[in-house]
Amino acid sequence: MTPLEKNILNAVKRRPHTLRELQNNLQVDNTRLRSTVSGMVATGLLSVRDGQYAPGLATMENEAAPTGIPCTLVKLAARFGFAARDDGTGDIFIPGRALHGAMPQDKILVKLFDRPRVEGSAEGEVVDILTPHNSFAGTVTTTEDGRLAVEPDGCRDVRILLDKGALNGAQIGDKVGALLTGRGGRHADHRAAVTERFGSSDYASECAKAILYGRGVRQEFPDEVLAQAAAYDNAVIDPAEAAHRMDLRGLPIFTIDSAETKDIDDAVSLQRLQAGGYELGVHIADVSHYVRPDTPLDNEAFERATSIYYADKVIPMLPAQLSNGICSLNEGEDRLAFSCLMRLDDKGNIHGYQFVKTVIRSRVKGVYKEINALLDGSAGEDLKQKYADVLSQLPVMDELYQKRIALRKARGGMEIESDEAKLIIDENGRCVDIVKRGRGVSECMIEEFMLLANQCAANAGRTHRVPFVYRVHEAPDAEKMEKLRATLKACGLHPVFKGEIPTQLELSALLDEARDTPVRIPVHTGILRSMQKARYSPEPLGHFGLVLKDYAHFTSPIRRYPDLAIHRILTDMLVGAPHERLVKNYTDFAARSSEQSSRQETAAVRIERDVEDLYKAEYMHGHLGQVYDGTIAGVTPRGVFVALDNTVEGFVPAAQLCKGEPAVVEGVSLADPLTGRSWMLGDAIRIQVAGADVALGRIDFEFVPQ
Repeated sequence: MTPLEKNILNAVKRRPHTLRELQNNLQVDNTRLRSTVSGMVATGLLSVRDGQYAPGLATMENEAAPTGIPCTLVKLAARFGFAARDDGTGDIFIPGRALHGAMPQDKILVKLFDRPRVEGSAEGEVVDILTPHNSFAGTVTTTEDGRLAVEPDGCRDVRILLDKGALNGAQIGDKVGALLTGRGGRHADHRAAVTERFGSSDYASECAKAILYGRGVRQEFPDEVLAQAAAYDNAVIDPAEAAHRMDLRGLPIFTIDSAETKDIDDAVSLQRLQAGGYELGVHIADVSHYVRPDTPLDNEAFERATSIYYADKVIPMLPAQLSNGICSLNEGEDRLAFSCLMRLDDKGNIHGYQFVKTVIRSRVKGVYKEINALLDGSAGEDLKQKYADVLSQLPVMDELYQKRIALRKARGGMEIESDEAKLIIDENGRCVDIVKRGRGVSECMIEEFMLLANQCAANAGRTHRVPFVYRVHEAPDAEKMEKLRATLKACGLHPVFKGEIPTQLELSALLDEARDTPVRIPVHTGILRSMQKARYSPEPLGHFGLVLKDYAHFTSPIRRYPDLAIHRILTDMLVGAPHERLVKNYTDFAARSSEQSSRQETAAVRIERDVEDLYKAEYMHGHLGQVYDGTIAGVTPRGVFVALDNTVEGFVPAAQLCKGEPAVVEGVSLADPLTGRSWMLGDAIRIQVAGADVALGRIDFEFVPQ
């Protein structure tokens, strides 16, 4: 079969094509195309009906359905791509010649090559495009011969040619949304048209809009969802509903969040018991009371599955009437809540818990920074007055938190160090500063209290054997452990593990051993990379990192669908629904919610990370030529990634560091065999900012010898 015949078959397998569509798609001589198509019809490779060509009987009989690994293409460059396996077990490297025109977000089948890849990951070829993703975002540019094209976001040096007259008012350098009007067997054969113009690619805010477009993120709610949400404009709780609930409005309950938070879905209360121990209350907005099954609100929340937070913006899972209104635990306002009331002993161990529908009233909107000041004694009288109603709880909360941290450390809970960025955005939407996001006692304290409620929710689901949505984190696999052992050896560490998979205590001890040493970064990074990804599951598989048998997400139903799902299940349990009915009503629901929520969480994390890169590049573009001291945070044969104190990362090419062919040792160090000099993860290095491409979210550094 000739290459042209293969390209024709690949096109018509996706959908029937007219002769004109085939010519536009494949960009071949019309006479040659007509001759080839006629021959394929004659031999049964093609069939024709109403002027449209489709696979013929000979093709269907002679070609078995392609087999391979279901994947999604997640990265594309001029000469390679990466596909993420749908089962979450890792990425597959695909050489350019084996991509066969696949585009980012395409659902594809990949067949692995027999040969191992030098850098360790699997390598394969696209054998079928199951679901093409024809819309994408990018930057208008030109090819070497001057033809207009779009470079898709994140696809450096890939050019998709534009149809004639398809600019739609865009100019070179603009961020645009585009649609493939024709696909070929190579990216050079694709054709596209501009469908939406966002603005200059010099601005991160415009590039962010393009990313959302390219990933298919819907920012506006459908009309039927908005119509249902409108019923909750300026809503107050129903007194009749409140009368059927446990009334906790007399308790000094309060919220603790960042100052800018508007969707407040958790509150806390704590008292020391006379008989010893504590009663901790975690009170969560009762979103499931308002978002009922099989309604427009619920269907939309299921599809979104999570809110997306980036820069100073949020794309919410629920409309503002709920997320910032009736479901937000605002200060001084009566709200319906789902409370987890826990009894803990003097050492901080859980001795019992109760889930109950409540009505609460938050006494104060607590702010992390202010609570930290109250806890460390630096707060002034104005803050003490603001928190007067709950001030006596704070020392008790800190006391319980310290006991809980001791218990977590004793069971081997891992504390992997990583830096989170806070972007400072001005009134024009531009990034004017980047700082490390601090975590004080109050942030960690609230995280621990939420963890306790999540643990209790999962325990209720597992012990009652009802369908549930668990947050699971499975143990590392043997292959990842081999890579970790190699990393540790390269760092000069030779730990001996009792089993093939180290225990959490063994890994935690390694983290502590490396914490204040030169190998802190490679050890912490290596252990982090050895971990499986946390996900949602209808099976109670436990949480390896937290060292917990029971774990779920109960505490954020405004912004996460799994929390809303288990609120719904727990509500039916509370009203005494028979076990058989719970199994019938929720088995499929729990499975679908787990799968959808895991998928959407992964997509949201990628969006948030990629958009953050845009804003970091925008900020560093204003600092071109400046010199910084950084730390090597990544090592590849092509060069090293350098992290600055403000969390910005940039790339230094190996050619600037090595006179000879660079040698990489276990992804930990890069050595120059000619000079004998080496660069290791965690080493200090001085750089100069050489470039910052906002559209690509890429920052380039130059090595500054000292």
